Amino acid sequence: MNPSATQLARLQFLARVVDKETRHLTLTSRRLFTVPFTPDRVAELETAPELAERVDAFVSRFGRLQDNLGDKLLPILLRALGEKTGAVIDNLDRAERLGLIPSADQWTEIRKLRNQMVHDYVEDPRVLADALEAAHSFVSVLTDVASRMRRELDRRGWLAEDKGLAAEG
Repeated sequence: MNPSATQLARLQFLARVVDKETRHLTLTSRRLFTVPFTPDRVAELETAPELAERVDAFVSRFGRLQDNLGDKLLPILLRALGEKTGAVIDNLDRAERLGLIPSADQWTEIRKLRNQMVHDYVEDPRVLADALEAAHSFVSVLTDVASRMRRELDRRGWLAEDKGLAAEG
């Protein structure tokens, strides 16, 4: 199945956004996790504004990439592939079957972690440290999923944004 021009433009836009977010999350993750995140390190957030800003950047970038992959790019990619879309869990099951994500259960776990970090103000330093370390361990999953989706788009020729321009030139 071929996507409509509108779908194709949206897929290409989201692919560019995801590429950028992947680079930013990877950089922030490398800078923030030079040493493990412990409860003692969490306690430093009150007196170390640069560290607090890095944590905020990491949480924000982790959440944005997860949202853009799972809530934006995945549904439109599934539709472009001729798959029926529906509830999030159904979309995740389809994505797992197609090899776009390694596991629907794991993606659900990542989503819960993202929601915990974004929506819950975590007062217990141990809980926040554990959540940050868990999120850090999932960065490679998010970047792998981004690569899988990009490869699928590229394999189908849907990333060739200037096809029409090349033919006209």
